[in-house]
Amino acid sequence: MQADVVYRRLRDLIVEGRYMPGERLTELSVSAALEVSRTPVREALRRLEGDGLVEGTGRGVVVNALSPERLGHAYEVRAALEALTAELAADRQRAGRVPPADLDDLERLASLLEEVTAAGDLDRAIGLNRAFHRGIAEMAGNPIALETLDRLWDQIVISTRDSLAAPDRPDTVAGEHRRLLRAIVQGDRALAGSIAGDHARATRTTLA
Repeated sequence: MQADVVYRRLRDLIVEGRYMPGERLTELSVSAALEVSRTPVREALRRLEGDGLVEGTGRGVVVNALSPERLGHAYEVRAALEALTAELAADRQRAGRVPPADLDDLERLASLLEEVTAAGDLDRAIGLNRAFHRGIAEMAGNPIALETLDRLWDQIVISTRDSLAAPDRPDTVAGEHRRLLRAIVQGDRALAGSIAGDHARATRTTLA
């Protein structure tokens, strides 16, 4: 149980940017920072290496960032998976299997994200944007797609945090979110998938 807690805490710290790409982590330094023994830290670092978030160096690990080529591959997979989860969410909505409260939650997230982006709070906007897209993935009802997207999101956020900036056209991004949500509400599988895939690819283009 403690190993799981340490793993989640350390993963969150890396994704949040407390430990930056290239930074070295050792069992001793992490155990001191988290005030735990070295055994759960050792297990957590092993799992994080399996997730691709850190890389072993012989003396501890370093936080890993994807190369530009692998980052491009990650975005391609993300676009495909987010198109799929949007399609599945629309299918479930059309079949009456999506609770209205879940759709209301996404509406609130979209509105809050617009407000936070307009206020220039980039760190909070990153979290809200991820929560919005993750909400759609949860709505799809496919745990494998959700788990894979979670890992991809972690790798992408770590690898792009230094280059992230507020979107040049926040109204365009907000409009894409609204159109995507509307397509899901209407149960339009093809449209939802198209919007979701194009949206992810456009995000990659802004970082090129």
